[in-house]
Amino acid sequence: MRIRIGLIGAGANTRDRHVPGFRAVEDVEVVSVCNRSRESSEAVARALGIPRVAASVDELLADGELDAVCIGTWPYRHRDYTVAALSAGKHVLCEARMAMDATEATEMLEASRSRPDLVAQLVPAPFDFRLGPTITRLIREGALGDVVEATVTVANGAGLNRDAALSWRHRTDYSGHNTMLMGIYAEIVQRWLGDTRRVSASARVVVESRIDPETGERRSIEVPDSLGILAEMASGSRVAYQFSSVAAGAPYNGIVLYGTKATLRWTPDDRATWAAHGQPFADLEPDSGSDRGWRVESDFIASIRDGAPVELTNFADGLKYMRFTDAVWRSWNEGVRADV
Repeated sequence: MRIRIGLIGAGANTRDRHVPGFRAVEDVEVVSVCNRSRESSEAVARALGIPRVAASVDELLADGELDAVCIGTWPYRHRDYTVAALSAGKHVLCEARMAMDATEATEMLEASRSRPDLVAQLVPAPFDFRLGPTITRLIREGALGDVVEATVTVANGAGLNRDAALSWRHRTDYSGHNTMLMGIYAEIVQRWLGDTRRVSASARVVVESRIDPETGERRSIEVPDSLGILAEMASGSRVAYQFSSVAAGAPYNGIVLYGTKATLRWTPDDRATWAAHGQPFADLEPDSGSDRGWRVESDFIASIRDGAPVELTNFADGLKYMRFTDAVWRSWNEGVRADV
């Protein structure tokens, strides 16, 4: 079964990950691209050897030879293009974060449920592909005891340079309620510990404006560069998140799980150590056969061809992390404890 893919948006992840990933699967072709402008579409087509350029997303979706689309735009277009693609009868692989907010994510989920014959998949948080399944098993089997506390620390000084240009991640009109790497880590915590019930958040915009490279003018920033969250999980665990791009020299980044029997320390290179209380820490190795690596595109094609269920990541799970994202945004803006 030959599958033909069209690209809507061709950013770094699409060029570096998705196109090679699709081409590594037998009888899969990337045949068309529509980027932000005709010129950029043609440049991408030349660079990647894509045979056709579409003048608009509507033109691309009207192509009867296309079976599926890969949506690689910023979040501000994910809802519109996903709904249109499903309506046009195309399978959808959509870049993370899912949408601007949970309302848009709900519309995407409803559109996918109206077309159960089509695959709808989100690009998953990739940081725990090696150890995530093993950590999830340890938690499920009680090897850590009850996980009563967890900390998530993602801190660096990358945002301290006030002369650095404005990016789409600084703009709510492009990124919505998504903030730094919060959604990525919330998705990982969701896989390990289950659903979040309630959040309390505090945030600050330290660097309040930057030069917009599109206009040359200084633009105010609303997306925080310092964010703290205390999350109450449905399981009873409490998770303290720290995200900052203005904290140079942070001594540790990663996730620590504090159980009643053992503690586990995970770092973003997908390595971990763990120890029963009173014992020395030892390296955690992945269970045999559980180290997934990057298989996003082959998983998507397998779901199309074989009906394999979408696990990483389906739209229902995406909506959960978007509800978390909205609750965090509401909590720090309104100064309230917000239900997810």
